Amino acid sequence: MQPAQGITPSTLSVKDLPWQVEWDRATCALCGRCTAVCPVNAIELGVHRQRIVDAPVGLAKRPSNAHTVYHGVRQRTDAAYACVGCGMCTMVCPNNAIRPVHQAEATALRFHNNRGGQPRTRGGRRNDPLGLLDQIKFIRISMLTDPALDAGRHEFELRTLLGRILPPEEGMAALHGNGWVPPVREIYPLVIGGMSFGALSPNMWEGLQMGVAYLNEEMGMPVRMCTGEGGCPPRLLRSRFLKYVILQIASGYFGWDEILHAIPEMKEDPCAIEIKYGQGAKPGDGGLLMWHKVNKLIASIRGVPPGVSLPSPPTHQTKYSIEEAVAKMIQSMSMAWGFRVPVYPKISGTATALAVLNNLVRNPYAAGLAIDGEDGGTGAAYNISMNHMGHPIASNIRDCYNALAAQGRQNEIPIMAGGGIGKNGNLAHNAAALIMLGASMVQSGKYIMQAAAGCVGSEVDRCNICNIGRCPKGITSQDPRVYRRLDPEKVAERLVDVYLAFDTELKKVFAPLGRSTSLPVGMSDALGIADRNAAERLGIRYVV
Repeated sequence: MQPAQGITPSTLSVKDLPWQVEWDRATCALCGRCTAVCPVNAIELGVHRQRIVDAPVGLAKRPSNAHTVYHGVRQRTDAAYACVGCGMCTMVCPNNAIRPVHQAEATALRFHNNRGGQPRTRGGRRNDPLGLLDQIKFIRISMLTDPALDAGRHEFELRTLLGRILPPEEGMAALHGNGWVPPVREIYPLVIGGMSFGALSPNMWEGLQMGVAYLNEEMGMPVRMCTGEGGCPPRLLRSRFLKYVILQIASGYFGWDEILHAIPEMKEDPCAIEIKYGQGAKPGDGGLLMWHKVNKLIASIRGVPPGVSLPSPPTHQTKYSIEEAVAKMIQSMSMAWGFRVPVYPKISGTATALAVLNNLVRNPYAAGLAIDGEDGGTGAAYNISMNHMGHPIASNIRDCYNALAAQGRQNEIPIMAGGGIGKNGNLAHNAAALIMLGASMVQSGKYIMQAAAGCVGSEVDRCNICNIGRCPKGITSQDPRVYRRLDPEKVAERLVDVYLAFDTELKKVFAPLGRSTSLPVGMSDALGIADRNAAERLGIRYVV
């Protein structure tokens, strides 16, 4: 027992922690694997003293005490080392003698996580209940059977277009006047969202790239992956696989010296260029790659000294308005690749998204608009930002699509939706709902991490330490002792499985709608919801 003089106002007991470690003395082999693998050092080897009372039968002898000492595992109660519930101790234990147990009523830690005067940051998403997207139903089902549209018996392709599609008269005028028409790419409607080389471990990044290449070249699915900010390995820039990649430039400009210098040596053009102005996980707040994850490789690619934290400003420091951003960033990136590559901005979900979109409509170089809703992102973000800032993606996408439709340009500028897609495991359902609300394609990152690499983070704040470089599965760690746990080939294999399953599920949704040759973008009359307010806000049917 802890002595009374050691108890302070901030002292916690095990019962105050949301994750409590249960340890079985009888089956423990004292191998020490659990303490060695714990990413936050929440458990340690301990010496326990136990009193045993010897109570003989009858009154001949008086009861006596005996003390014994044994070794075992002890959970630390310091808030800085609180268990995150990742379960790695259970995975490595040969006898299943230890496991973390979640205690929902233990709430004291939320008041003790601001050690050192710093607010808490965490990787992972907000802890919200069932989201709006999961409540939407598909209610327009054809009463006639068409074998050509039966996803179970006949194949049909799912494709979407990334790039500006001008009306015929405008396209001919641009071609005759400038000898140029906007570049367009035919891609798969599910894009792997921006997760940078630095945020992800080398093995995770390599596994995703291998899986994307296999899907394109062996399965015939034009899947694309966004690099996120921070550049990418030099060998990728000079390989033929670059055409499967969307290169991102963000406010920190990390890694762009390497990319621009490699342009003359590129064998293929990238699929597109994404200019990031905001993220859904931390709208209005800059990203941060903590120094724990900036090793020599990451530092050399990003052009910074090793071991320093890398904050990305919330906006491009040389830009003061979206008009200036369109004039400078989009046009300059188009010029860098000879106007052969689509260039589009990415913004966080916000009430000003319509203003951004309306300015893009007037610029022929803008290839689209990506919007990241409030549930997006796994990077280091403050709790206050993750839980209380941002705009839901469904209504943001719907507003933007309706604005395009009012101008008769709904088929001209594609809208890419992201943020919490597949948050509760319903990836195909969420994607289909957003497409019918007006998105031409969707982005997903956290679901890919969970499905392809076995991420154990959850919406009940389990694990979610992506930001400190101690990911127990090696997904977001830059420590070779940790990321070697992750097999890139297994990641690639699982990624292929995820896309094939998603493809089948999406076809199962779209086939009864009678769409076999194009995505039902904006087909909102096929949607219904049991929430009257949501139905009025989204302009879909109210069903009960």
